[in-house]
Amino acid sequence: MLLAIDCGNTNTVFAIWDGEKFLCTLRTSTHHARTADAYFTWYSTLVKHYGIDVEITDVIISSTVPRVVWNLRVFADRFFGCRPMVVGKPDCALPAEPRVDPGTTVGPDRLVNAAGAHDRHGGDLIVVDFGTATTFDVVAQDGAYVGGVIAPGVNLSLEALHAAAAALPHVDVTVPAKVIGTNTVACMQSGVFWGYIGLVRGICGQIRDEYASPMKVIGTGGLAPLFAQGHRLFDVIEDDLTMHGLTVIHAHNKKG
Repeated sequence: MLLAIDCGNTNTVFAIWDGEKFLCTLRTSTHHARTADAYFTWYSTLVKHYGIDVEITDVIISSTVPRVVWNLRVFADRFFGCRPMVVGKPDCALPAEPRVDPGTTVGPDRLVNAAGAHDRHGGDLIVVDFGTATTFDVVAQDGAYVGGVIAPGVNLSLEALHAAAAALPHVDVTVPAKVIGTNTVACMQSGVFWGYIGLVRGICGQIRDEYASPMKVIGTGGLAPLFAQGHRLFDVIEDDLTMHGLTVIHAHNKKG
């Protein structure tokens, strides 16, 4: 049984894969000081709650926060007796190597998304991931990550707006009733929602023009469904794309 772990800047997700489907998906906040024992206490409590009793034989980790990888390695070794695969490390092969400038380090999450998207949809893709940052990843016909775009994340933009302008409140991201707001909150919600609709459309359009090929746009991340409401931003929304990508990379390494 495989335990796939995706550690992002905000949240860390654990998912148990039985070879055909995910048995459960567990989410916690990312904290670099969390110990292996603390991870196991949290993990074992939740799997018991879900009534899952399986033996974990393999662990694969993708982390955009290098400081947590050590404790996750200890967690896998101490409690499951296995050496985890870590995406981005030399001993964890990718289905297709990225083609970027020499010396460039690509975020593991972007490599995982590329692998998962290509497995499900083939090549010539744009993967839009609404995370702490909003990223646009270009996946070639052979599945290689070939570059992309990084923009501020939605919630990051809202936090910056509030921090820089003391009179502006915290607001939730939601679909505004109309474009022209008639109060401060409505104005901010409209600016964020329509601003990111324009951002996604504009960047995807520019990528298509530069790439000079028809491209399918895949949306992922928690806010993707919100921004897709009533707007043809994405051809497909994949809510488990990163976790699927981890299973693809794990299978590739086992086969090799």
